[in-house]
Amino acid sequence: MALYDYPIHTLRGEPTTLAEYKGKTLLLVNVASQCGLTPQYAGLESLYEQYKDRGFAVLGFPCNQFGEQEPGTADEIEQFCSTNYSVTFPIFEKIEVNGPNKHPIYAELETSTDAEGHTGDVRWNFEKFVVSPAGDVRRFSPMVTPEDPDLVSTIEGTLPA
Repeated sequence: MALYDYPIHTLRGEPTTLAEYKGKTLLLVNVASQCGLTPQYAGLESLYEQYKDRGFAVLGFPCNQFGEQEPGTADEIEQFCSTNYSVTFPIFEKIEVNGPNKHPIYAELETSTDAEGHTGDVRWNFEKFVVSPAGDVRRFSPMVTPEDPDLVSTIEGTLPA
């Protein structure tokens, strides 16, 4: 799985990859600060706090492709997440998750299918992808909240031993 090797930048602009997360259970989410689903940040932070010491990480990827609901700069995004939701999980640079400029991480993730049979383009902000330590991907609709029992059991079932 090349997911861990693609270059990306942190929200502060530092070059990196997801290599440091290899071997962990990951929840990758395209996020936005001006969306009706934005309150999901609270649940994402709660999941992160609950499982981070067990080999789990939430990774946020701001995206402005859905109704231009993430127009902010990196500083504005960081301030918003910190002030409104006390976010401590890693947030990366603003990226595109669909179209010709989609980030390669999302080109790889979008090949997975969710419970409704959706595959391909990300449908909206807060679409979720659980990546197991073995690299298996399970996709969840944006409407699935971080507290959803199926999402939580998927995370718990893939935590590293």
